[in-house]
Amino acid sequence: MSVGPGRAARERTHLSPLLRLLILTQLAFNIGFFAVLPFLSEHLGRAVGMAGWLVGLVLGLRTFSQQGLFVVGGALADRYGIRPVVLAGCALRIAGFAWLGFAERTWTVIGAVLLIGFAAALFSPAVESEVARQAVEWEETGGGPRTRVLALFTVAGQAGAFVGPLLGALLLSVDFRTVCLAGAGIFVLVLAGHAWLLPQRIPGRARVEVRGGMGLLLRNRQFLALCCGYGAYLLAYNQLYLALPAEVERATGSQAPLAWLFALSSLLVVTAQLPVTRWAGSRLTLRRSMVTGLLLVAAGFVVVAAARPAEWTGTAGLLPAAGFVVLLTLGQMLVAPVARAWVPDLAEEGRLGLYTGALSSVSGLIVLAGSAATGTLLDSGLPGTVPWLVLAAVPAAAIALLPGRRTNGPRR
Repeated sequence: MSVGPGRAARERTHLSPLLRLLILTQLAFNIGFFAVLPFLSEHLGRAVGMAGWLVGLVLGLRTFSQQGLFVVGGALADRYGIRPVVLAGCALRIAGFAWLGFAERTWTVIGAVLLIGFAAALFSPAVESEVARQAVEWEETGGGPRTRVLALFTVAGQAGAFVGPLLGALLLSVDFRTVCLAGAGIFVLVLAGHAWLLPQRIPGRARVEVRGGMGLLLRNRQFLALCCGYGAYLLAYNQLYLALPAEVERATGSQAPLAWLFALSSLLVVTAQLPVTRWAGSRLTLRRSMVTGLLLVAAGFVVVAAARPAEWTGTAGLLPAAGFVVLLTLGQMLVAPVARAWVPDLAEEGRLGLYTGALSSVSGLIVLAGSAATGTLLDSGLPGTVPWLVLAAVPAAAIALLPGRRTNGPRR
């Protein structure tokens, strides 16, 4: 992925209108989604009166209906094009948010949450696969490394995830229904904008039959290897919500500092993602970028493991946790754009949507299984250093599973 001086001088500086639309789409998607999601569990417990286990079940169903069905949305985008799939997903998200705002019984809440999740399973892989395809074209026509485009996409999503909760918290002073209707309103604007601006047909994107694609995917060992590496990263990233809260609770007796650590992660992505991607794109191949990212993630766990014997508490006890967040986020900046950028090299012709969706679905299954094992590990009563060293070994071991170097170049 190195870029010579001559090529760098010829790099285009402006994205195409379609790429700008898709990147702004990710920003709007996340603003609407994260305006509602952070406040859902408390609403279900207090306002609806659900038991804790039922709240967990509902949130799990939302994750399954979204991540687990990404592969379906990707296959539909390959078959029918991204425009109808994105528009259908936006319409379902509007209906889901509006329904959730008025849902007061368990079955109605579950129906609304499933609709919200399935909506994302439609539009997200469609948008992500087209961004990846456009990024490859950008690279091949002298625009610069494809990871730069994917990094912009990541920054837009992170900015939306940062702004969304602020908007939701402001509207929550009215009530949760207002929050849901505001989220639906954002998707109304997204739907209208895409109905107007998204092309009926996108040059270079052929439509293929759904039949036979899954069999080819399951026999694609290089792609499945990428899914395993990306799944290991996602499992490690998921420790922001599992292992990190436990460590913060141990160090301070409260989980209040978590908000500051999450804000630190978001701030790092928004401010440093593009410089990090620019540096890596000019010096590292896709494989080396991902290896470096996984090593940084593993190092974050090692920092906490090394500090545990000292049993620091208070402000000093938060320093290893902060180091973990910084290293994990730096690893994320390398791994997340690279994984998406690598998929076009491994996907069968015309099936980029299917493969983009499968990356999320397969990786999500790995996280689902790994999270259960991680929870058992954290509750095992072993010395505090051991779980963190085991978790460090996961991304480090995943390096051996990554596809070989011969897949690094773009497919012609």
